[in-house]
Amino acid sequence: MSIGPVGKPIAPFPVQTIQPTRASEATQNFGTRMEAALSQVNDAQQRATQSAKAWEMGTENDLAAVMVEQQVASLGFQLTLNVRNKALGAYRDIMNMPV
Repeated sequence: MSIGPVGKPIAPFPVQTIQPTRASEATQNFGTRMEAALSQVNDAQQRATQSAKAWEMGTENDLAAVMVEQQVASLGFQLTLNVRNKALGAYRDIMNMPV
């Protein structure tokens, strides 16, 4: 008993080549991205503060929107804190490596 070929042969996946970047570009790009991420977290916290203040003053009637803004700001801050802790842990590991 023999088993014949099933269907067409599978074509290989297309490979996307990535051009290497210089170290200065990568550092600048990382710094720019981190600055933008921190700015977004700051903006979310400011929006949450403004919406809570508007709720307290009586100008905002949608409590659900206020709570969502608070949660978005809280999650953004927690993510930022966790990224900082991971980066600090990696730095400490590198500094403790024997040479």
